[in-house]
Amino acid sequence: MNKRAANVRKHVQVDRRVRRSRDLLGDALLALIQEKPFDTITVQQVLDRAGVGRSTFYSHFRDKDDLFLSDAEDFLSQAATCLSRRRDPSNRVAPVREFFTHVGEMRTLHAALVAAGKVRDFVELGQGHFARGIDRRLSELPMSRTMERMPRAAMAHAFAGALFSLLEWWLAHPSVITPAEADELFHRMVWSGAACRG
Repeated sequence: MNKRAANVRKHVQVDRRVRRSRDLLGDALLALIQEKPFDTITVQQVLDRAGVGRSTFYSHFRDKDDLFLSDAEDFLSQAATCLSRRRDPSNRVAPVREFFTHVGEMRTLHAALVAAGKVRDFVELGQGHFARGIDRRLSELPMSRTMERMPRAAMAHAFAGALFSLLEWWLAHPSVITPAEADELFHRMVWSGAACRG
């Protein structure tokens, strides 16, 4: 193996270790949030739960708030772009069904985030990520590819706001419609809005 290949392999191993440490810390914090008020959680409790050292934590995060936001960013970035990344053949611009199903399965965590005053941070991050994900998706789909860039970005931002508004309503009325029905409703709004624009 030449030196360059060895360096690439070493870099990949370091990246995997970093990813694993970050995942362990994020999972530990999310578990603790569901057990006790966010304000009472200490970095040491997160470290003990994750089995990660203090120096590892502080090489990646300033404090538990930074860890929470970083973990939320990772999740939302993946969720918002999953249709594009997997080259979904449908005309959906956001994975509403999948996202609502996941959030619905995490009701305890959602309630804990509300109690901790962190849900607003999550929603603001989510709207930004989903606006970018929807914009990207609109640029990929044949039926919207010809939209001009600025109106498309503005519409994507509005659609992301509508998605999180629909999510808030759905969490308050979970038995009224299923995640699949929420997905269908959202996309009817998207495509009627896109048609009105033209």
